[in-house]
This record gives sequence, C-alpha cells and structure tokens, in this order.
Amino acid sequence: MDNQRLVTWALFGVMVWLTYQAWLQDYAPQPVAAPSTIEAPQRSAATDTSLPSLSEGDSTGGDLPAVAAPGDSAPRDAGAPIIRVTTDVMIVDISLRGGTLVGATMLNYPVAKDQPDTLVQLLSTDSENLGLIQTGLNTGVEGQPMPSHTALFQSRRTNYELDGADEIVVPLRWADGSGVEVEKRFRFRRGSYAVQLEQQLDNRSDAPWQGGAYAQIVRRLRASERSMFNVDSYSFDGPIVYDGDKSEKLDADDLDNGRAYSFESEQGWLASIEHHFLSAIVPARDGVYDFAVTLSSAGDSTRSSTISKRQTVLPGASKIFTTTLYVGPKLQSQLEQIDPKLKLTVDYGWLTILSGPMFWLLNKLFGIIGNWGVAIMGVTILIKLAFYKLTEASGRSMAKMRKLQPRMKVLQDRYKDDRQQLSQAMMELYKREKVNPAAGCLPILIQMPFFLSFYWVLVETVEMRQAPFMLWITDLSSKDPFFILPLIMGVAMFLQQKLNPTPADPVQAKVMQIMPIMFTGFFAFFPAGLVLYWATNTVLSIAQQWKINKVVEAEGKTMKGGKKKRKKENGND
Repeated sequence: MDNQRLVTWALFGVMVWLTYQAWLQDYAPQPVAAPSTIEAPQRSAATDTSLPSLSEGDSTGGDLPAVAAPGDSAPRDAGAPIIRVTTDVMIVDISLRGGTLVGATMLNYPVAKDQPDTLVQLLSTDSENLGLIQTGLNTGVEGQPMPSHTALFQSRRTNYELDGADEIVVPLRWADGSGVEVEKRFRFRRGSYAVQLEQQLDNRSDAPWQGGAYAQIVRRLRASERSMFNVDSYSFDGPIVYDGDKSEKLDADDLDNGRAYSFESEQGWLASIEHHFLSAIVPARDGVYDFAVTLSSAGDSTRSSTISKRQTVLPGASKIFTTTLYVGPKLQSQLEQIDPKLKLTVDYGWLTILSGPMFWLLNKLFGIIGNWGVAIMGVTILIKLAFYKLTEASGRSMAKMRKLQPRMKVLQDRYKDDRQQLSQAMMELYKREKVNPAAGCLPILIQMPFFLSFYWVLVETVEMRQAPFMLWITDLSSKDPFFILPLIMGVAMFLQQKLNPTPADPVQAKVMQIMPIMFTGFFAFFPAGLVLYWATNTVLSIAQQWKINKVVEAEGKTMKGGKKKRKKENGND
C-alpha cells in the first residue's frame, strides 16, 4: 500500500505543477518589453546595415576581406517603397530597400479567439515586435556597391495578389552601372507559408564577380521569457539553430558578453520561434554555409545569419542563389516538406519520443474525422485498447481486493492498536488470496506519460491552437469557460472510486475520497482538450472495471457452487 500511496502523491504533485502552469497562462502579469535601441521612431529598422562575414570558398582565387558593419553615418532611407503581397494565407510587405521582408500577417490566425479581427503579425518594423528577414549578396569588398539588404531595388508594381492563381512571383531588380545586374525573385504558393527566394546575378562586366549569398533574421528578444513567473514560460521564444546534427535553442545568456554562436554546415538552418509561430531560413543544399547568431549591444534583439562560401561568376556568366524562407505557423507537414529536421522547432521537451507519435496519430484521425476533440477521444480509446490486457490484470486484482473488504475490516478491528501486526496479517491475506495490493498503481503509471504528452501536444502544436470541439468548447487549447467538462470528469472519478476497493490505510482512504474534488479544481485551469482526454479515459476505466468486477463475481459464484456440489457429492458417498 506504500507504493500506491507514493504514486497517489506523485500524481497529486504533477496536478499541482500543471495547474500552476495553466494559471500562469491566464493570470500572470504580462512582461514589459525592454526599450528598443535599434532605431529611433522616425527611422526604419529595415535599413540595418550589418552584413554577415564572407569566408573563403573553393571557387575563388584569393582572400576577400570581411565587410565591417557601417556606422550611423551610412545612408538610410526610411521612406523606401513597400510592395504588398497578398496570398490566401498571409500578407507580406517587402521593402525595396534591399528586398527586406518587413511585415507578415497571418490571415487565418487571430491573436485570440474572441478577437477575430486582430491577426498574428510575425514580421514588423515596430520596435516592440521587431522582426525582419534581410537577404542579399555580399562581395566582401568594403565600399564596393553590392546588392545587399541596404541597396535600393526597383519594381514595376507595388501590389501583388494571388487571386485564382497557384503562384505569385515578385521580381525586384538592381544594377550598379558596371554591368553587374541582380534580379531577386520571391515565389509565393497557394496554401504555403514558405517563400522561395532566387537571386540571379548576371555579370555583363569585364571582370569576374566574387561574393556570396546571405540571409538573416533580426528579431526582438524579450527579457525574462524563460522565467517561471512569465506568462509564456512554458514555450521557448527566441533563436534556434540546427547544425546538421542537433538543434540548439539560444537565449541571452548564451550570447552575452559579445559571444557569437557560430558553426559551419551543409545541412544547417536557423530560425526564430514565437510559441506557435516561426521565422526560418533554410539555405540551398549546395555546399557549406557559415551560420552565426549574435546579440545586439543593447541586449534587446538578436541577428541570426547564414552566408554561402565565396563564389566566382565570370564575365558573361550568370548564377542563381536560392534560399527558402518560412514565415508562419509551425505546421509540421509544411516544415517537413522544406527540411525534415525543421519540425524540431516544435518543442515537446523530454517527452518528444511519445508526444511526436501521439500527435501523428491525432493528426491522422483528424484527417478522417475532421474534429480535434473527437480525435482526442479516438486516441484515448486506442491507448486504452493497446493496454487493455495489462490493465485487465490490475483490474482483476482490484476486484478481488474489493471482495476481501469484509475480511480486511475484521483484521483492522482486531489489530487496531498494533499497526505492525495489522500489516503482517494483511500481507498474509494478500498472499493467501493471490492478490497484489500494488496492482492498482499500474493504470495510473501507464496513463501519466500519455497525460503529460497530451499536455505538451495541446500547448505546443499550432494545429490544436484555438481548435473547436462542440457546443460550448470552442478552444481545446484553453480552459473550459463554464467548467462543465471538469465537473463531468470529477463525477466520473467519483464513480470510478466506487468500483475500486477502499484503501486499508485510513489516511489514504480520506485522501482518495477528496481526490475527485481536488482534481476537479485542478482541471478547471487545464486546456479543455486535456480534460477531455482524462474524462474519456476515466469513463473507459469505469466500463472496464465494472465488467471485470462482474466477471470476478461470477467466477466466485461458480467456484462457490462447485465446492457445494462436490461437498454434497462427497456426503452422499
């Protein structure tokens, strides 16, 4: 019984922790963003002139010096024209100053369920929500004109709409007068949050052109995001990189004191996470790229950059540099199409090994059913069936213990003043009747990993964000607004207890009596989808235990009848 008590209190502790996390999401004070020093209000952050360093490649004949970041005296143009691109899933603003992505609004993702007209904005020049994706070509020669993100491009149009087409191509052109011309092409596809970028360089000059293609994310860094007292502490917010072997999340401590996180990789990528959403850069798989993440001097923003090795374009030749950009929700199906490892940005923590397959199964059922709530119930049923035989043995042991309750009561009365003797007598009874008192812990031990996995699937996957179920449950990722589902779950837990034996320990018995009340209070703050899972599992457990109790009771009657029959036959003999 000590094992069962330990499991009970462990479960109680988990409930307290998850309740606190849920409470923080609703009631903790919002963090105050640190003042931004990237740009004064009258100047555009899109004109940041920092360039990634260019390193030596195999196709060049000599070293090229790295470009230093120009100071504030560098020319800036806060009034560069903006091109607006409207697809079926997002609105993207592209500045002609470098072809920088300065705005991205998610058309299908409101900030809150009750604010349908306030949409999530991932990229912005606003200092409090700063997010930019800058791209260009770096010659590595200081002072030489180059099509970087500070150069002014030209466009024939200022507005592009997808309408009935499947694809939009937005071309921007640049020329320096020496014969070197560049066309940037941004390719948008229907239903996709990926942006394919092609930078075509035509060298019509008399000299070889040398340089590399780069892309970088400039993103605000909110202070204290990882604090447990912060509303978003359950989800990472900041830069993440993949070096071809493992992914790494980086916070201010990793980049403080001027340290830069850098590496080389042929399969790497970099991104910036904002809970359910992502801005990412995935270079072409055509060679080794340099990657670096740095912290601004003010400590309020990061710059994540990648640049190819130096390339040579001979006179009369052309070269296309390709890069995949992603700005949107962390839809795992789309992320896998770009790079299978990009789905590592969906953070399930140490339960990834279980949460990943669980979401896969949920997603498959959702594709058939079309309702996430019903899919949760379906997965719960499948889990219950998978462990039916294992939990059946536990249920039979509990049913036998329930039949032993009168005999256990006699022992408790007989040895009420001698706990050691009572414990010994109880163990002898269990051994004689072939009953395992710890068997009741098994269902709880089996369910806890799935319970925690469901929790992280609900709070981390964007597919479950604001997903409706039915009736009053309009958002499975937030708590039940009327607390009806937690009450249903509490009643189900109370009925489940009635089918199980009363613990011999009086203290534990009292704890178990109030457990449905405590759990109802705890689950009131949990995501409705999690409560739905637990309530469905409890109802299935009731049905299973009720059936087992009937079977064990019938077996007992059959055995008792057989003994009476044999006794009668022996008497006649």
